[in-house]
Amino acid sequence: MKGELNKNGQTEATQLAKKKKSVTISFLGNANFDTRVTNLTNSLISDGFEVKVISFDWTTPNFKTVLGNVSIFKLIKTKNSLLYYLKFISILFKELSKSKSSIYIAEDIFTLPLVTFFAKLNKAKLYYNSREFYAFLAVLRNRPAVQSIISNLEKFFIKRTDKVLVTGDGDAEFLQGFYNINNTVVIRNLPLKQKASYKKDFRKMLGIPETSTIMLYQGVILEGRGFEPLLNAMQKINNCNLIVLGTGIFQKKYEKIANDLGINNRVHFLGNIEQSELINYTAAADIGIALIENISKSYYYALPNKLFEYIMAALPVLISDLPQMKKIVLDYEVGEIVNLDNPEEIKTKLEQLINDKNKLSNYKQKTISASEELNWQREYQKIKHIFE
Repeated sequence: MKGELNKNGQTEATQLAKKKKSVTISFLGNANFDTRVTNLTNSLISDGFEVKVISFDWTTPNFKTVLGNVSIFKLIKTKNSLLYYLKFISILFKELSKSKSSIYIAEDIFTLPLVTFFAKLNKAKLYYNSREFYAFLAVLRNRPAVQSIISNLEKFFIKRTDKVLVTGDGDAEFLQGFYNINNTVVIRNLPLKQKASYKKDFRKMLGIPETSTIMLYQGVILEGRGFEPLLNAMQKINNCNLIVLGTGIFQKKYEKIANDLGINNRVHFLGNIEQSELINYTAAADIGIALIENISKSYYYALPNKLFEYIMAALPVLISDLPQMKKIVLDYEVGEIVNLDNPEEIKTKLEQLINDKNKLSNYKQKTISASEELNWQREYQKIKHIFE
């Protein structure tokens, strides 16, 4: 039927009516591991756009460098950060110089300056995806001089954008006030509406007993993601395992903490999983973890894609008491909220989820109904007009 939505949220009539336009997306990260880039790219292509994605990777071994319209360039991080950034800028400049698009999207502050230059050069629209409050990242909280440089840099370029894409209403309100702008568009990090085609057998793969609840963290392994309070709680609860899907510079630190606590046999780091496979891994767990700590403004306003991916995979969640995440969990009744400053509360809430099967089952049912609303197909319908 012509009025029927396809899996990316478009109608056949829309596809036929759409004039061919082109979009170039630049991202300092591996697009194949990024839900936001992947979903937007696929929806735009399904909607008749030509899309070119320029992205980078410096952590994943043996990754695919070209996959259709997505090019991923290898960077090597050394002690000399200047060489790393010069290489990044050189590649990005070369690739952007080949592109003649009607819309350019900078997926982060690192690509924003060059993307701005080429968008203006080609008299194209410029969209900036403010996926973080870069001047207020946790890693910079004790470096006011660097924060000032980044905020001034972002202020200069953000004033030249046509649209600023943000992940939540709180982000939009903050940026509007901080930079005195009024061109924000909320695009939440929602996953495709889908079901797992199979469930990865973690128990067989890792030797996890049937009596042990499987908790899951997926995403970048960084400071302030709740690993320490979670691992400390796990030391006091025997019937649970933690699986971590992702990589990051703090992995070694948390592996050591798990070892020191004597729970390393129950904490499993499995690395990055491609977007096409992720839901099959997510759905194999019992509880989704998103314990972001309030250590920066960027974290305070967090509304991470992992929260919605857990819900799509029918996982009840355990989250920290931060406003944007809290609103989702309370509105849809899909899990428990904890105060990370209270270790006993973390342990108690975790034990409730693990041991109260009725509560876990009720939350699971709520995630199924929530996923009917919290999916990319519906979200794209709300924002597709900005690309027309």
